[in-house]
Formats: sequence, C-alpha cells, structure tokens
Amino acid sequence: MRYRTLTEGLEVTEVRWKELERTKRLDAEFYSKENLRLISLVKRLNASPLPHFVRIADGNHTSISQYFADSGIPYYRGGDTCNPFIEFSPSPLRIPESIYQKEAMQRSHLRKGDILLSIVGTVGNVSQVTTDGKATCSCKLAILRPNEGLRAAYLATFLRSKYGQQQIEKFRRGSVQTGLILEDFDQLLVPVLGGDLQRQIDILCSQSLEGIKRSNELYASAIAYLQERLGIAEFGSGATGWNIKPAGESFFANGRLDAEYYKPEYEYYQRQLESYPYGSMSLRKVCQIRNANYAPDRGKEYRYVELADIGLSGEIVACSFARGGELPGRARQMLHEGDVLVSSLEGSLESCALVTQEYDGALCSTGFHVLRSEVLNPETLLILFKSTPLRQLMRRGCTGTILTAIARDELGALPIPLVARAVQEEIAKRVRESASFRQEALRLLEEAKRMVEQAIERCD
Repeated sequence: MRYRTLTEGLEVTEVRWKELERTKRLDAEFYSKENLRLISLVKRLNASPLPHFVRIADGNHTSISQYFADSGIPYYRGGDTCNPFIEFSPSPLRIPESIYQKEAMQRSHLRKGDILLSIVGTVGNVSQVTTDGKATCSCKLAILRPNEGLRAAYLATFLRSKYGQQQIEKFRRGSVQTGLILEDFDQLLVPVLGGDLQRQIDILCSQSLEGIKRSNELYASAIAYLQERLGIAEFGSGATGWNIKPAGESFFANGRLDAEYYKPEYEYYQRQLESYPYGSMSLRKVCQIRNANYAPDRGKEYRYVELADIGLSGEIVACSFARGGELPGRARQMLHEGDVLVSSLEGSLESCALVTQEYDGALCSTGFHVLRSEVLNPETLLILFKSTPLRQLMRRGCTGTILTAIARDELGALPIPLVARAVQEEIAKRVRESASFRQEALRLLEEAKRMVEQAIERCD
C-alpha cells in the first residue's frame, strides 16, 4: 500500500524467485501479465516443448563469403524468410557445389519439410522448405526438422500465429542486436491441436503453395511475352568474349576502362533495344526518376521498405514500421501507388517491385531508384527491368569498388523501347492476374493462422 502512488497506472507482476526462467531473467517485460496469460493458456492445452516435435540445428557457421557466386546452390539468410516458402526468395546468395558438399556444410543441408526460423535480426520470420532441391543456410536461421506425427504446415502456422510469435518475442535476448538462442527453444511451447485441424491447415498451406507457383508462372510468362514482342533472343553462348575499341569509342567517350563494360553481350542488347521497330528513347526521357530528398517527420510512424522486402514476382512482401526519428538515414524516398522500384545495387538488380495502394505513402531506401512513366504503364516498366536485356545493361552501368551500383545518370541513359500499347495491355493483364493469385495464396495462409488462433482461444 505504501507504493500505491508510485505504481498507479503501471502494470505490476509479482514472481517468486523459484519461478524465474531457467537463466533467472529479471527484465520486467518477460513477466508481463500478457506473457504469463499466454503461457498459462498454452499449458492448459497439453503443450510440449518445441524440441519434443522437431530436431533443431542452425545453419552454417564457417566463413564462406569469398565463395559467393551468381549461380550455384542457394544459401539462404534471415532476409529470405520473409517469403512463406523459401524457394521463392528473389535473390538468395549462392555457393559452388564443391563448397556445399564440404563436410562442415553437411549439418546445414536443407530437406523438404524443414521449417526455417529467423533467429537473428529479423527474428521470428518463418519459411517452409517445399522441395528436395539442394540448398543450405546461414547460422542466422534455425532449421526445424519435424518428427513423424506432427505436420510441418501446422507447426509453421503455429509459429506464425500470435501465440508462436509472442513466445519468440518473449525469449529474445541481447542489447544491440537481439536474437533467439537455440538453448531457449526448449521453453517454446507447442500445443498439439486435433488431427482434423492439422489436416485442414495442411490443405490450406498446400493450396497457398500452388497459388504462388501459378502466380510465378504468370509473371514469368509476362517477361517471356515482352522479350518475344521485342524480338530479342538470348545472347549466344558461343559468341566471342573479347572486343576491340579505339580510345575515341571507349575511355574518351564514357570514361570507362574496365574490360567488362565492353563485353559483346552488352553491345548486343544495346543494339537490339535501340533498333526496336516502334522506336526507343533514353530512360530519362521516358521516366521520371524520383529525387531522394524527403525528410521524414521525426514523430510520425512510417512504413519502411528495403531490399530484403522485395519478392520474386515484383511485389513488396513486407515492410518495417518506425517513427521518422528512428529510421535509418537512407529512408529518404516516399512511394506512391504506381511507382516502380528498381534496385541500384549490382548484387540485387533483380529486386524490382510495383508499388500498390497498400504501400502508398511508405518510405524506401536510397538503394532503390523510384521510377514513374507517362509513356509505359507501371506493369510494363516493371517487366522491362525484369527482362534480361535491361538487367544486363544495368549490370554494365554499375560502378564502384566495395559496393557497386548504377548511378542515376547511367540509369537515365539506358535505352527504353516504346512498347506498343496492345503489348502493354497484355503484360498488365498477366501481371495483375499474377498478383491476384499471390494475394489469394497469402489470404489462405492468413486463414490457416486464424484457424489455429481461434482453436487455442476456444480453450481459454
């Protein structure tokens, strides 16, 4: 009673010393009434510790960054888990087969049915492994391999639910960079709900996977259709790999002496785009390139989009929320519906996305160029930057040493074909159908999550 004035309006929980968590955590949030209520509810459902249902490991701990390549075996990291099915990550790192097969890497080989849980940085993201294709991951991911008797789709859905996410958030540790350690996984409780519910969840997740596959097929068909209409074939693999240029057509013309800039492949795509029958113009004449000069209001909350938030099919799959004063210094571009985001960094040139109404007013990183055109519809502009010719010419235009990127002026000089209106309309149709399938697939995952949450709450 003596401290009533001091504690008025505050939440107070009293916990006995013997009831403290195994490492004797004393942070007040850990023992919040909501956390204690959740644990009490889950325990009433005969929940068991997570390791009872899965074999747990984390990914690779060895230093292999020097082996990262443009092709090879996927090497997934925390940012890749923003996709519910890991194979649809847009730009995973890759390593050679010889590195993948090293003995030290065997423990992190992925299998169909595995569940990946991000445990550092983007803590709590959950992604399912849906194929037996060769793949591995970094130590920033926990690999959960379900035992027989518990469906992987059900476990992944429970971990995505508020009852899984609240437990994961509760056991985060650290100050500067927080994370979840494997030793704490035996404190994460998983209730085994009825077999019928698990089967329903399995069906919904399978339907979602098929929807995402169909979405990607439509998206790929839009790219193939555009390249067919442009009349541009892939550059021949048997073509010569060398070139001879006089100084007047090389260094004195563009200031570039790096040999890669003059690869015959790049010149081939440049000629093909410039000779498009309906004409072409430089990008700066076709598009507005947004200036990165927006100053966020320090007290206002914003959605923030960065490279890791871009999906395989030209969509923004996630974003973070922060007040203007907490945003990184590179959050200087405001987005509007119909904008097209194009990554400027050489290592992620395929990360392009169309801004939908959902992200109107969000901010994005200066690692993107933000484009808008009155000549091309947004869907066609997006697919152009997903096509091989534009992507290769962007790669040619990248400069820098540690972090290579394509600058605004170099981007503005790219040749853009003036795609016929009928072709634009067909591309827009396919991209919209792709987006529709993807939205339905995500809705099914949300429905599965809601079913799990409702089943738990009925027992409250």
